[in-house]
Amino acid sequence: MKPIEAGDRIVRNLLSDPYRSFDAPGLVYEGMSYLPLDETRVPGTGFHVIRMEPGTLSAAHEHTADEMFYVLDGELIERDGTRYRRGDMVLLRAGTQHESHTPGGCTLLVYVETLEKPVE
Repeated sequence: MKPIEAGDRIVRNLLSDPYRSFDAPGLVYEGMSYLPLDETRVPGTGFHVIRMEPGTLSAAHEHTADEMFYVLDGELIERDGTRYRRGDMVLLRAGTQHESHTPGGCTLLVYVETLEKPVE
């Protein structure tokens, strides 16, 4: 077996690595930050962790690819009243339009291939 080369492994720590403001092309979310696994990907795509501060509201948007997320802590509430809590795994299909908020803050482990687009 050949050894793992330096450029073939990426390790991030959810507890100690710095999160950055969630400013993706065409999308700016106040109160939201993220930690990407692979920094060469478009911000907001791939495998990443999102932190939403208490009171954060995501703007209405449409998913251009399936989005999968796992609620690490806190609670996220959809506009239709659906509540996602710690331990929930969620799949939102491509084409899904939604917005959500978190009264007490939450942390999500997310995977999505392509960037969402704003909905009016």
